[in-house]
Amino acid sequence: MNLLDRLLSHDAWTTRLLLERCRELTDAQLDQDIDIGHRTVRRTFDHLIWNMQAWGNEMAGLPMGERGGSSLAELLARLDAAAAHLAATARDIAARGAWDDTWVPPHDGPPVERTYGGTIAHVLTHSMHHRAQILYMLRVLGLKDLPEGDVLTWEQDAHHA
Repeated sequence: MNLLDRLLSHDAWTTRLLLERCRELTDAQLDQDIDIGHRTVRRTFDHLIWNMQAWGNEMAGLPMGERGGSSLAELLARLDAAAAHLAATARDIAARGAWDDTWVPPHDGPPVERTYGGTIAHVLTHSMHHRAQILYMLRVLGLKDLPEGDVLTWEQDAHHA
């Protein structure tokens, strides 16, 4: 498995793992205001998944798309779709050797030229940033035995399972 596939797979797996743990929370807890991120677990997941979807679509030359629902089931479905599309788009960029090719995201204002490689790196690090915030929120909400969410744990638990 190459580095790109490792990073993409880890990103989707770890985000899904945390979403699955949210089944232990009530709707009130998912929407409880906490002083970090997008202020609630639900809004932070919605933002994280939207980021994957929107950037993946735009790099593929598609409109950003609609945000979608925010129930846990809807967030999981959105994650699966966004992660699969982002991975396909990133693999196409890799196959074309287009890491350093530039593009202008249509939603940027004023327009800013970006590289495909930089954009993919942004999406993956953005997800990690918000997963760390979600881990903090889940601790505040009382969940125990939360995963660290690192790549080596993913490789041990998910990839080699």
